[in-house]
Amino acid sequence: MRSDTEQTSPTRPETSGSAGRAARLAVTVFPVLVLAAGGLGLAAPGAFAGWKTDVPYLLGIVMFCMGLTMTLGDFKGVAQRPWAVGLGLVAHYVIMPGLGWLIAHALDLSPQLAAGVILVGCAPSGTASNVVTYLARGDVALSVSVATVSTVLAPLVTPPLTLLLAGEYLPVDAGSMMTDILKTVLLPVIGGLVVRLLFGRRLDRVMGVLPWLSALTVAVIVAVVVAGSADAIKSAAGMVLLAVVLHNGLGLALGYGAGKVARLGAPASRAMAFEVGMQNSGLAASLATAHFSPLAALPAAVFSVWHNVSGALVAAWMSYRARRAAD
Repeated sequence: MRSDTEQTSPTRPETSGSAGRAARLAVTVFPVLVLAAGGLGLAAPGAFAGWKTDVPYLLGIVMFCMGLTMTLGDFKGVAQRPWAVGLGLVAHYVIMPGLGWLIAHALDLSPQLAAGVILVGCAPSGTASNVVTYLARGDVALSVSVATVSTVLAPLVTPPLTLLLAGEYLPVDAGSMMTDILKTVLLPVIGGLVVRLLFGRRLDRVMGVLPWLSALTVAVIVAVVVAGSADAIKSAAGMVLLAVVLHNGLGLALGYGAGKVARLGAPASRAMAFEVGMQNSGLAASLATAHFSPLAALPAAVFSVWHNVSGALVAAWMSYRARRAAD
């Protein structure tokens, strides 16, 4: 078991060296970038009118970049710590979908927004969770393992969970959704992993570019999503923001609490907080746009901004407490 003051070593290139500095800067700037993209989509929705069909391809770019950062060691970590990784997966795919359903009911959201909030909860871990865990002095190895497996399992888990919880609001074609996740998530991730295995260190010189490419691509997705529901945002924005803040905040708290209850230690509990509370909102936005409506994608767009802001703030607070405990 890890002590409260133990720090884990980064296991991915995006948490060390020049690539690590680029990733940490990208995480810091990302909320501003996405907020600007959302403002652009709101101010000039006509500029993105024909971009809706491009969202799945844009998401594929993000997931391919994620695959490029993976190594076989990410999967070995699962075998080395099956209990902790299994707990992280169960916590992620139980807490966030359940919270989405509860918040949709508690706030009496419209069917489109309710389905969107629930879909965010059913998505796999967020692509920035590993870097934020590193900033928080958390267990990066556990974070990487949970994020990797939750992404690989998404085609099998996200569609049935969405059908179960959002089916009362809108029709859900779980089979079609599963196919879309395979095409836009799993295949690009596998493609990136294969390219990384084939070219190895020759890719190191471009690793620092990947966080920025991912951030810019997600920003474009947000702009397209916001443009598609620009007319409805003024009346729904306040309620959506409240739903997202509750969803993310409770997810971070309950994820951390799950690690504490399981006595995983402070670094692992910090990793659990971000693996539960941070979602792949780009995937949620893509699926909502394709299977529901642009309005249903609005919670995912707002989540893209908010969970990076809250993640950075919580990581700074956790890092400060870890340093105080080590003194």
